[in-house]
Amino acid sequence: MDRHLPLCIAALVFALPSVAAAVEPLPEGHSGIAAGYLGDAGIGDDPRVVFADDFEDYASPDELQSRWDNVYHFENISLVAGEDGYDGSQSVRLTLPTQGSEVSNELMKNVEPAVDVLFLRYYSKYDPAFDIVGSSHNGSTMSASYWDGPGSGPGIPADGTNKFLVNLEVGRFESRDPMPGWLNVYIYHPEQRDVWGDHFYPTGIVAPITSLPFDFGPEFVSRPDVVPETDVWNSYEVMVQANTPGEQDGRIAVWIDGALVADWHNLRLRDVAELQMDLFGIGFHAGANQNGECHKWYDHVVAAAAYIGPIATEPGGGEGGSTGGEDDGESDGAPATSSDGGGVDDDSDADGGDDGGDGTGASVNEAGDENAGSEGSGSGAGLDDDEAAGCGCRSESPGSPWWLLLLVGPLRRRR
Repeated sequence: MDRHLPLCIAALVFALPSVAAAVEPLPEGHSGIAAGYLGDAGIGDDPRVVFADDFEDYASPDELQSRWDNVYHFENISLVAGEDGYDGSQSVRLTLPTQGSEVSNELMKNVEPAVDVLFLRYYSKYDPAFDIVGSSHNGSTMSASYWDGPGSGPGIPADGTNKFLVNLEVGRFESRDPMPGWLNVYIYHPEQRDVWGDHFYPTGIVAPITSLPFDFGPEFVSRPDVVPETDVWNSYEVMVQANTPGEQDGRIAVWIDGALVADWHNLRLRDVAELQMDLFGIGFHAGANQNGECHKWYDHVVAAAAYIGPIATEPGGGEGGSTGGEDDGESDGAPATSSDGGGVDDDSDADGGDDGGDGTGASVNEAGDENAGSEGSGSGAGLDDDEAAGCGCRSESPGSPWWLLLLVGPLRRRR
């Protein structure tokens, strides 16, 4: 045998790239905690559930303070029922008045003890009058030490030891962008590109500096961008799994009506084990709202240590008939949303109208508008009632890098 062969083999082995651990598949549909609690009744008693609120037991908004740790601004918060409540039940409605300055309406809950993994599911509806252009945080937030201690607050980058923050929201930063905006996760993390944080899109695009690829790992699946329908109740769920310090095994995932619409792997959110999620919330923020008063509704908020899934409306989980935004008789968990297969180059214009359905209950939008990105503050938790979250936001409408267009182009054109 050639005496040099063992050395060659050894050199080849050491030259091979390290193989990342396989990414575990995530559950979907009615396979979570909610499947065991018809209509969510009693779900708060499940040992895996951290918090649950269906907003049924409040007589006035000021009573929200009995369960939530920070609620503001009360003048913009209402309890509503009938057509404005999910399934006719009472829900909470947050209002953004017409104004040229910043305002944040929030319901925040402390997590004690803090956790490494958290799932947050809530039902929500966007106002057809939603016409916010620019910075807006309009979904949910989960964070670790974001409002406490050295380096906390907006405009200070996460460094692995001070904080991290994950907001699920939509963003619309040009008037031509579809309402209410492109679904994304707004995130403060140690590898952020800007002092105001980054935006992750389901396609894999990261803003700002969208021409720079982000490494979500070899098993990342680029999914079509999503624009939620307005005036429709949807179940939104977001999971944040903090990484093991020293490893990039963090993960963020998003479901709409039980369908997985985004899943980002290979994340580094922290460098120390002490940095754990200690706060979550729902809210409605805008850097300015000059195009008219608008609302955002929330109901059936559940935070837990495991996948929750949509509300079960028949025994044994699943849906019976029409709930939320689905058509009568549909029970496949597909989101009542429109989706686009990705962005376009920075200098591209809109290229057309809507495609037909893709067989999942979601329509495919071929508008071709650029994905949105802003650099904002997240929630304003910890502020007094008469304060808004300092944002320092700036607006940006990034396009797609060439390498991602190769992946998402066919999706944008499908019929």
